[in-house]
Amino acid sequence: MLDVILGVLLVFLARTIDVSMGTVRIIMVVRGRRKVGSLIGFFEIMIWATAVSQVIPQLSIDRIHYLLAFAGGFATGNFLGSLIEEKIALGYALAYVVPKSRSIDLADEFRRAGFGVTTILSVGIEGPKPLYTIAFRRKDMGQFLNIVKTYDKEAFCTITDIRSQSGGFMRGAAKKK
Repeated sequence: MLDVILGVLLVFLARTIDVSMGTVRIIMVVRGRRKVGSLIGFFEIMIWATAVSQVIPQLSIDRIHYLLAFAGGFATGNFLGSLIEEKIALGYALAYVVPKSRSIDLADEFRRAGFGVTTILSVGIEGPKPLYTIAFRRKDMGQFLNIVKTYDKEAFCTITDIRSQSGGFMRGAAKKK
């Protein structure tokens, strides 16, 4: 009985780890870090093969717990992998902000915090308003959102990932040689 419990636990943990690694691997490859992504993939597939080798021989209706551990580890790995990716926060984001309040210059608040801001005059249903474009490290997302919430919580804000960038001012960006 102990060997079954340990086997099921091994399958669950192996799937949790390999799927988490897969999530991080994909992010690394998408962010241009192919060598790191390949190295993670090597260990990911070794762990996956170990998990599969434990499940396939056990597949029968009276040993459904192995399949449940495999599926549960997959689901948990997806969740954990997304948390890891959020903590690593590699890369850059681009935000578009249209302030609701006219009583404060939100661009000045971003600049005081060290963010680069480009202001464009835009026209919407409510007439002319500034549109701020701000590029920043994803690691600074919390600080960026805090400024928006503190100074204009009703501002319209969209944020997207940046695949690559060049030139301009980017807070904390390392200069490539």
